[in-house]
Amino acid sequence: MNDNVTIILAFACYLAVMMLIGLFYYKRTKNTEDYFLGGRKLGGWVAALSAQASDMSGWLLMGLPGAIYAFGTGQIWIAVGLAIGTILNWVFVSSRLRRYTIRANNSLTLPEFFENRYRDKSKVLRVASSLFIMIFFLVYTASGFSAGATLFSTVFNIDYTIALFIGVFVILVYTFLGGFLAVCWTDFIQGFMMIITLMVVPAFALGMLGGPGATGELLESLGTGFMNPLLDNGNSLSFVSIFSQLAWGLGYFGMPHILIRFMAIRSEREVKKSRCIAIAWVLISLTASCVLGVIGRAYFMDKPLGNPESVFIEMIRDIFTNHIGIPFIGGLLLCGILAAIMSTADSQLLVTASSISEDVYKGVINKKASDKSMLWVSRITVIVVSAIAFVIALDPNSSVMGLVSNAWAGFGATFGPVILLSLFWKRANFPGAAAGMIAGGLTVVLWDYVKLGGETLAAKTGLYSLVPGFALGLILMVAVSLLTKKPSKEIEEDFEAVAAKQVESAQ
Repeated sequence: MNDNVTIILAFACYLAVMMLIGLFYYKRTKNTEDYFLGGRKLGGWVAALSAQASDMSGWLLMGLPGAIYAFGTGQIWIAVGLAIGTILNWVFVSSRLRRYTIRANNSLTLPEFFENRYRDKSKVLRVASSLFIMIFFLVYTASGFSAGATLFSTVFNIDYTIALFIGVFVILVYTFLGGFLAVCWTDFIQGFMMIITLMVVPAFALGMLGGPGATGELLESLGTGFMNPLLDNGNSLSFVSIFSQLAWGLGYFGMPHILIRFMAIRSEREVKKSRCIAIAWVLISLTASCVLGVIGRAYFMDKPLGNPESVFIEMIRDIFTNHIGIPFIGGLLLCGILAAIMSTADSQLLVTASSISEDVYKGVINKKASDKSMLWVSRITVIVVSAIAFVIALDPNSSVMGLVSNAWAGFGATFGPVILLSLFWKRANFPGAAAGMIAGGLTVVLWDYVKLGGETLAAKTGLYSLVPGFALGLILMVAVSLLTKKPSKEIEEDFEAVAAKQVESAQ
């Protein structure tokens, strides 16, 4: 059988399973709580792996290894920052956010939580947060679509646009049908596939290179300080550069598609289980991804790649098709990359749909909307958002790393300070939350996209936009809260009940 046909067969089996999961949960999705939060019934394993799989995306298997392959181990600081951010998010935010969303009138989305947390009758927090979710998730979803198109076009040598259409279609089908539970269960499977792929492929490559010693000699021959984490492509890394990479960890506190998993976990006990599983998964996967980029540079020493972000794809194809001769296994391992891409894109689509239908349509336009109409508004939104993200991703030169970087900064700066202070500061109030949210989000947009003197502030300073955005959002939220009226007695009572763990389950 032709190698390409065998790989296509592996992809077809995987994609068919994903769509069947969507169909299975389509019949079990009865209302909006089912569609957006799965009825708050997620178990520990599913919550942990779906949260981390939806977090890492194609960035883990394409963006990060590609950056290390191209520039050296000076790129590992992003992974270090993300590992720290993951741990802090699960330890401090997960259980408290779950309790608070239950206490805040069983909030189903982050915008709804902000509104209920601060008794905001003006709808400012709900509308502002929904708008930022739509803006940044369009960019984030486009990054996933772009990564999927790169995978399909590289593996099957087909036109980028056709490859993009195939990837978008499959993700759209199961997200449209099954909602949150379909997304979580597909992400659960994809989380296993990602970590297995990350561990198996570098091990095979290392063996083919002659082991760690021979691989190290190959890397030393580069003569550019490739293995020095304080160098970037042979040049010394500045403090600003290292600090900017570590600052990626701040983004976790504001990621809607991750935070929504915390809200959906079945019980406090399951949160503790999820925490251990998620932290172990992320430490293993990030380490393996960095190792992959290093080994990839040695593996392709004599035949440099045109696109560094395809290093993992090309390594799998070469090992399992050209050397081992088992293209079906190679196809399944390539599905691990597809799993990373799909596990994030589907979550982003669902969170955007929930924000538009629950927070804009029902929250502002039609407050008496029925569950049936809400479900259909959500599903139509999934289609519309997919179409717009498809258009954004049409540029075959789009960088997965660049798109993810912009969206990650946007979410971290917009929601991170507001989430943290909402959960842990009793004096936080509505004016402060509004000021912090808007300031954080707009700072990222201005920092990354508005040119002053011919270049953006990001280009001038080298500082990642998440840093000034997060800092300004935090400072303004504190200052405005202190300068305005303190929260009402009811809001303070809610805060104290959550802090004391006096919240009944939503079940």
